[in-house]
Amino acid sequence: MSQYLYLLRTTRLEMLTDGGTADEVRIVGDHFNYLKAQIEAGVAILLGRTQTDDERTFGIVIFNADDEDSARVIMDNDPAVKHGVMTAELFPYRIALIREANVIAP
Repeated sequence: MSQYLYLLRTTRLEMLTDGGTADEVRIVGDHFNYLKAQIEAGVAILLGRTQTDDERTFGIVIFNADDEDSARVIMDNDPAVKHGVMTAELFPYRIALIREANVIAP
């Protein structure tokens, strides 16, 4: 298994500043559930987003995959990517150091 990272950016900044359309809200909910399932399946390691709502805003997903083709399938099947709400860029990645943390999700 290798590690990969995909970088996510919203395709419509107003989704963050003014609120999403009904379709965007539904798709972002599907995106969250997809990533939650990836965590529960032991595929995703870490995911989150910056707490800015401007053109610098991005999210990341760090995950395990057999190879780059498999990693691309995981990324491309993310509902936010599949439905064009977010763009994604894939990178080979390797965690160098990590500590166990108690993360409190909102």
